[in-house]
Amino acid sequence: MNVVIDKYSGFCFGVVYAIEMAEQELKKSNSLYCLGDIVHNNKEVERLNDLGLKIISHEELKNYTDCTVLIRAHGEPPETYKIAMQNNIQLLDASCPVVLKLQHQIKEGYKTVSDIDGQIVIYGKKGHAEVVGLLGQIGGDAVLVSSIDDLDQLDFSRPIFMYSQTTKSPKAYADIKLEIENRRRENGIKDPLQFVVNDTLCRQVSGREPQLKKFSAQHDVIVFVSGTKSSNGKMLYDSCKVENPNSHFISDIDEIKKEWFSSANSVGICGATSTPLWLMENVSEFISEIK
Repeated sequence: MNVVIDKYSGFCFGVVYAIEMAEQELKKSNSLYCLGDIVHNNKEVERLNDLGLKIISHEELKNYTDCTVLIRAHGEPPETYKIAMQNNIQLLDASCPVVLKLQHQIKEGYKTVSDIDGQIVIYGKKGHAEVVGLLGQIGGDAVLVSSIDDLDQLDFSRPIFMYSQTTKSPKAYADIKLEIENRRRENGIKDPLQFVVNDTLCRQVSGREPQLKKFSAQHDVIVFVSGTKSSNGKMLYDSCKVENPNSHFISDIDEIKKEWFSSANSVGICGATSTPLWLMENVSEFISEIK
């Protein structure tokens, strides 16, 4: 049985940067606080915990003083920086540049929207760390949509500026855009300048979807490795499943079932932008030893 790891899967540059920053600090101090899970993969979090990384919540942050705290790639709302300054907390800011750019875009768009009585729409997952940071840029004054069903919250007679969480599916974002256009048309709104769709998807994530479709078609069985909290993990796995029905989602090797490979000649292993290479290699080794 041939077992192949997708060479394009694994950490995106934002996650690599955050983990490298954490590892460098831990070599110096043997202890570091991180605001929320540094990456949405429990096995990688466990590895870093063993090195001295301690995960704290936003509520707990208020009680810490005179320490060092890492901000992960997802970015943070302004309130976090305010608390850090008040409590003399040194921040190691590993916010992804793509996320920081989006935060700036939303702040600037909000100024324009406010002048024309418009609405900010953010397509993303409720409660996701990146989305919390985005909403924080504008005091939460936005309509958050997770699916077409959420569009009933909008007033289609008013201008709409739309943005997306960086790790969402390009197709799903396009479907949301099309549905808003249809409903505006139904409401007799013909001015295209009143509906502005901003391209805020991360190219490193969106580019993986078509590549993974090709990879999935090349193998009898696909094993997709990802943490259950990963938004892009769910999106990318769904793409694999559409292309290859024999696709299976796992977070660790103890979830692998031998019967998946009973008639397989070729197995492809892939993962999310939050999936470490070492974990995919462990999965590969385990599957290769299946008799």
